[in-house]
Amino acid sequence: METLKVGNVTLTWLSGGVTNLDGGAMFGVVPKALWSKKYPANEKNQIELPTDPILVQTGNKNILIEAGLGKGKLSEKQLRNFGVTAESNIEGSLQELGLTTNDIDYVLMTHMHNDHAGGLTKIVNGTFQTTFPNAKIVTSSIEWEEMRNPNIRSKATYFRENWEAVESQVTPFEQSWSFGPIQMIHTGGHSNGHSIIIIEDGGEMAIHFGDLMGTHAHQNVLWVMAYDDYPMDSIRAKQKWLPYALERNAWFTFYHDAFYRAVKWGQDGKEITESLKRQK
Repeated sequence: METLKVGNVTLTWLSGGVTNLDGGAMFGVVPKALWSKKYPANEKNQIELPTDPILVQTGNKNILIEAGLGKGKLSEKQLRNFGVTAESNIEGSLQELGLTTNDIDYVLMTHMHNDHAGGLTKIVNGTFQTTFPNAKIVTSSIEWEEMRNPNIRSKATYFRENWEAVESQVTPFEQSWSFGPIQMIHTGGHSNGHSIIIIEDGGEMAIHFGDLMGTHAHQNVLWVMAYDDYPMDSIRAKQKWLPYALERNAWFTFYHDAFYRAVKWGQDGKEITESLKRQK
């Protein structure tokens, strides 16, 4: 497991599953001749996309960013369509750190699409139960509303089995939410309720763009996913928060990147100056 320090805050990437999705969908209108130089595809035009939550430890609190893909919940058809080559093993990752799912205090959800929220619940004796019984689950109020009442497009990724068992644990917020060195800010874009997460401590900063910047190859403000429900909102959010983070020499952390856990770019945003690579 890879670990990053931001001031006195420790970030550790857990094993949340691996998907392989169509590269064209992940890069929208960007030509393959451009994006494939930064993020190669396989013979099926799929790109590898982990779904690995980040354990954030600050003070005596254990906080997850995202919840992983889940385990044993997808049908054979869904496993095939999502190109799943590994399901979640968050319990195993936590065990290596001397923790259990009971020790998680908060789960911060940038959004609640299935590849992020599947790990919130698990199947026990044929019923869906919460994975993190002692955690508060934090997401924007807009996201929480759409999770429970998806529209004709979003119903393909907001699943009832991911929220019914955890409804009493959810803490929705309007524009922002904070705890200690952590702040969540609603941006919209990838989904109407999407949020980013900023961690600042000891003069250092990390920023988690969620699916506004799913991989390091999405750093260009115009490189947005075909999966984005509101692409112009994604672009505006990146235009606002990318310079903000670059000016502060921030770490950019990733949930989906197959190559990097986190990177720093120079102030021009073109060259990677520091990185934490994913160990496969």
